[in-house]
Amino acid sequence: MAQLDRRRFVAGLAASTLLLTSNTPLRTRKTLLRPIPSSGENIPVIGMGSWRTFDIGDDQSALETRADILRLFFDCGGRVVDSSPMYGSSQTVIGNAVQKLDNADGLFSADKVWTSGLTEGQRQIEESRSRWNLPKFDLLQVHNLVDWRVQLKTLFAMKEAGNLRYVGVTSYDGINYDLLEQIMKNEPIDFVQFSYNIADRRAEDRLLPLASDRNIGVIVNRPFQEGRLLDSVRGRVLPDLANKIGSKNWAQYLLQYIVSHPAVTVTIPATSRVDHMRENIAVLHKPVPHSRLREKMANDFAS
Repeated sequence: MAQLDRRRFVAGLAASTLLLTSNTPLRTRKTLLRPIPSSGENIPVIGMGSWRTFDIGDDQSALETRADILRLFFDCGGRVVDSSPMYGSSQTVIGNAVQKLDNADGLFSADKVWTSGLTEGQRQIEESRSRWNLPKFDLLQVHNLVDWRVQLKTLFAMKEAGNLRYVGVTSYDGINYDLLEQIMKNEPIDFVQFSYNIADRRAEDRLLPLASDRNIGVIVNRPFQEGRLLDSVRGRVLPDLANKIGSKNWAQYLLQYIVSHPAVTVTIPATSRVDHMRENIAVLHKPVPHSRLREKMANDFAS
């Protein structure tokens, strides 16, 4: 499908911003969606990461908990699950859980290639696919730009052959952002993944506007700075602004700030707890702060 022009993208974004009453059950509420710019396909703005949280080996109790997390995620409208060969047993844990669930039909599988060399990259991709137990991935990304020229060539060839739906690249915490910007300008990627949150707004200067201009979907990683951001506000009273947007806790408040940026397609908080997943996924069914409100959220947090 041809790339969406700016007018169609903004129209789709506006249509996906849903205001919902607080007494509607999560399972029956409409879900906040954003269009993937290169295709127009809508996906939920809250996804799920798996860095550290799903690297649990064969611990049976932990495996059951991860399956419960995924069951709740899908049941409440989630789709995008992100992993990597870098994440230990996470791919296998996700793959086994998804096969056992009866509500995972909408899974949007996002993984990465994290190695050097053409042959090794192809081997790793096939190993990852096998661990997920999938016929093919929805999205594959070059993890932290490792050997990105070679790996992008493989991913574009897979997409052309119909063995992959979307191609992307990733970085985190400001690493290689100059190179990331060059790739966004010069390569026909569908997605870019980087860090962005209310305490780290560097991406607002260049990366987020560029993604919008180039019709590239944005996946936001590390929305809580691997928990440090939540630790910094633990015990503090929520701002008065939280009432205006329906935030019940800091996790929701921080996620609502991220997804209020119109260039953000999805953010992928990771968790090892069912109750935390319930908090995170509820953002799919909450209002989106408008531009003036999100600016006040950021200013209040900074001060």
